[in-house]
Amino acid sequence: MPEGKTAKDASHSEAQLAHVAMLYYREGLTQSEIAQRIGLSRATIVNYLRLARDLGIVDIRIRGESFTASPLSRKLTERYGLTDCYIAHNDVEPQRDDGVLERVGQLAASAMRDLLEPRDKLGIAWGQTIQHVANTFPNGPVPNLTCYQLIGSMDFNALFAPEACTIEIARRTLAPCRTLHAPAVVSSVDLASQLREEPIIARQLNELADLTKALFSVGSLSHPLTLVGSGMATQEELDTYVAMGAKGVFWGHFIDKDGNWLDGPLTGRLVGASLDQLRAIDMRMLVACGKSKREAIKASLHGGYATHLVTDEDTASWLLR
Repeated sequence: MPEGKTAKDASHSEAQLAHVAMLYYREGLTQSEIAQRIGLSRATIVNYLRLARDLGIVDIRIRGESFTASPLSRKLTERYGLTDCYIAHNDVEPQRDDGVLERVGQLAASAMRDLLEPRDKLGIAWGQTIQHVANTFPNGPVPNLTCYQLIGSMDFNALFAPEACTIEIARRTLAPCRTLHAPAVVSSVDLASQLREEPIIARQLNELADLTKALFSVGSLSHPLTLVGSGMATQEELDTYVAMGAKGVFWGHFIDKDGNWLDGPLTGRLVGASLDQLRAIDMRMLVACGKSKREAIKASLHGGYATHLVTDEDTASWLLR
């Protein structure tokens, strides 16, 4: 609480923010009309509306299903056997890659929130894309939802870490959070086997078999810095997978252009959900966009890893070529 402010002052301020928001969003008054009605400047009303959003007093949601009605979306669902495809549309002027990613992340957050049901068990992956989804996930409880970390931890930017993504979505939905207390990849098959047999980790991994929904992205091998920087793989290991024909990667599980799993240097050394476990989940949302990920997205769809896709308009058009 700001210095000099009392609890009464703070509650009065929030009440005033809520009142202004009600006049604007529910009653449809303009900012100038609100300013005149309550005796404040229009600039103050603009600030109040911004604060109301920042403080969570106002939670603006756009139904994700509205983005599945286009002919482009319907063609993609038919081509790849998807349940739904959500497409973030382009502006007239080309967007920067980070702008496209932010828009796709926001769309995925709205779409997943609409799909969540009471008692769901949601598995959550990692990375910059999923962090964008987590950071824009609508606030509000989902009855008896539980969030699960799909892959162990890594030595990487905490903002993109698996536990950070899972914890943020759990926080926003007021759900219990089940993090995975193990590294994502270890130095040997024997060590990974021993870790998976530890009672706590074994219980956590067994719980992944009961997931009802999954939220994940796919990595591209054309930009390997994330994989190498996270400690997931060395450059030499990545080179081996590229030579084997790898086109995409899910938390250390590499796939070829047809979506087939590749047996390579990381086999047996990962601690987390397997690709068989992923495909056994009823609803699986793949969130990915941009030119660098197109081959990886196509491989993922050919492999049947997703039931729902969230992507950008240019990528969606490319996937139909």
